[in-house]
Amino acid sequence: MLDKPAGMTSAAAVDRVRRQLGAARAGHGGTLDPIATGVLPIAINAATKLASYMLADDKAYACDAVLGRATSTLDRTGMVTETKPWQHVTREALVAALAARLGEHDQVPPMHSAIKVDGIRLYKRAHLGEEIERTARRVRVDRFELRAFDPPNFSVAIACGKGTYVRSLIADVAADLGTVAHLTELRRTRAGAFALDQAIALADVTPEGIADRLIAVETLSGLPAVTVTDPELLRLVLHAVQIDPARLGADQPACQLVDGTGRLLALVHTLAHPDGDKVIYDRVFPELHQHPGSPGPPPPS
Repeated sequence: MLDKPAGMTSAAAVDRVRRQLGAARAGHGGTLDPIATGVLPIAINAATKLASYMLADDKAYACDAVLGRATSTLDRTGMVTETKPWQHVTREALVAALAARLGEHDQVPPMHSAIKVDGIRLYKRAHLGEEIERTARRVRVDRFELRAFDPPNFSVAIACGKGTYVRSLIADVAADLGTVAHLTELRRTRAGAFALDQAIALADVTPEGIADRLIAVETLSGLPAVTVTDPELLRLVLHAVQIDPARLGADQPACQLVDGTGRLLALVHTLAHPDGDKVIYDRVFPELHQHPGSPGPPPPS
């Protein structure tokens, strides 16, 4: 996990990590805005095949905001677009407004976001001065707690589901209170099972510096493991050859296949079919089973 610094896009942070480690591939498990800091899970080489599993995880944040001014980006990087009186907002009213946003509700994504509409990311349209209609998305807020209130400034702790925009939450709460607000600081404190105390500063990312922070790919999918030891079956799996699900001895609809040493072979699920159930390969990891200089396991005959 990287503790992403402010002022850097998630893509730039990933590229820096890749270069500093000399890795062939790298990806991240959930975009952070350039102004945001904190937990950015980064997958290296074969683990990039599992980045999508990290994207689905819940997140937690600590953020600061200010009442009375709205901006074009909903955060401090944008231009002020509106001012409104905020002096009527009391601590009690703010606490009640935060509590009212708990649970599931619809949220309209901000224009300054990475969501694509007709193949173009919204933030690119926003930079061109465009404002287009966005479809509301169902989001979930599990925690929305006031940490400090020094009017017009306030700080909150948030725990939420995938796809929740904190900037929009702040703006929505302000609207509920009859005013406007924008985000001034954002720090992600948790992404799924990854916490801030596990994260490493960008300057410390070296092969030696991350040695005790690497997480085995087998832990990332969260799927139950089924061990495959038969050599012939190992070859079939590593080449994603269709096999009878009964040969795996798995009693779960989705699982990860590992070899006798616990190394990941593949992520699979079973698909019901009139001609017999089939094994569907979601991800296969032959690169984890190659020795230096080896072309990999021989294909099945």
